[in-house]
This record gives sequence, C-alpha cells and structure tokens, in this order.
Amino acid sequence: MAWNWLKKISKDNPKFWETYVSYFNQEPDVTVPKRYVVFDCETTGLDFKNDVILSIGAVAIIENSIHVDDSLELFIKQTVYNAESAPIHGILKEGKEEKIIEAEAIIRFLDFIKDDTLVGHHVQFDIEMINQALKRLNVGKLKNDNMDTDAMYQKFKGLQEDQHSSLDELCKILKVEKSERHTASGDAYITALIFLKLKNRLKI
Repeated sequence: MAWNWLKKISKDNPKFWETYVSYFNQEPDVTVPKRYVVFDCETTGLDFKNDVILSIGAVAIIENSIHVDDSLELFIKQTVYNAESAPIHGILKEGKEEKIIEAEAIIRFLDFIKDDTLVGHHVQFDIEMINQALKRLNVGKLKNDNMDTDAMYQKFKGLQEDQHSSLDELCKILKVEKSERHTASGDAYITALIFLKLKNRLKI
C-alpha cells in the first residue's frame, strides 16, 4: 500500500522536477570544480506571498572566476504589476524585453542551477520568491545549499546578526563598481564580485 502511494507521487511529479531532484541523488564528482550560482530576482514588491517575480538574473562562478558566458537572464510576463516599482527596476508591463510565462522561467532556472550552491545578497528573500513560484507549480522547494553575502560580511567583520548591510553599502566598503544596479542580471554580477572578495578574505 505504502509503495503504491510512493509510486503515485513519483508518477505525478512533472518531468522537470524529477530531473532537478535527481541531481541531489547523485554522488558528487570531486574531479569537477565547484560551481556557485549567484542570482537575483527583481520583484513587484517585498511581500513574497502576494508579490511576484519580474525577472531573474544569474551568473556562475567556478574556481574564483565569474563566467559571464555561463549566465541566465529571464523576464516574466506579468499578471500582477506595480507601477510604483517600475522606476526602480526599469521593467515595464509592455516593455521591449522578451517575456516568458512564470512556469517556463522557473523550469529554465532549475535547469541552470542544478544542485549547485546558490549565492545572493539577502538570499533568503530570493529563495522564498522562487519557492512561492514552485508552489504554484505544485512541486517542492529549492534543495540547493545557499550563501548570503550579507551574512558573509557579518562574519568577516564580527558583526551581530541584526547588523545588516545593503548591497550599495557593500559596494562602497569593498570598492566594487556598480553597473546596471536594480536589474536582476546587474545585481547578480555585482553580488558575484562582492562574493569573491568576501570568499577570499574568509578563505572559504
């Protein structure tokens, strides 16, 4: 009875989710360099239960190098739109960017990240936004390990957990030039630069 129930659950899972989960059931290949995926989501707001993702930007880091040829940029068709936030992220409801539906964007994101470690600034918010989108697809949550550049800076400076720093503040402190700020791909690249500086200073 229990086995039949488990088989039914497996059968009901969409192929993209089974593929994603399968990466975590494999023994890691120690001969392959570790890959980090630095990512950022631009959203309609900061309420993960009611707001939605507008765009996702991601770039890979391998062996302390940012691989701009191994990157992802997705714009999502909007059913929910907050005009007040448009001046910040620059994404218009009927903008020039090619947009895809949320489901396709999430599937492509999972295919890009596989089982690699996710990196972001205040990364838990971005992870929760992805998880909410996954919930709308009736599947589980992200399984990847993650690292937060804010937490890394707290550790480096010996700060308390409630002493947070913004991405702009870390750019100024660590002398990282800001380019395409408040775009998902731009913020992902900026965060990747910050991550490498902190990773080297923490000797991770």
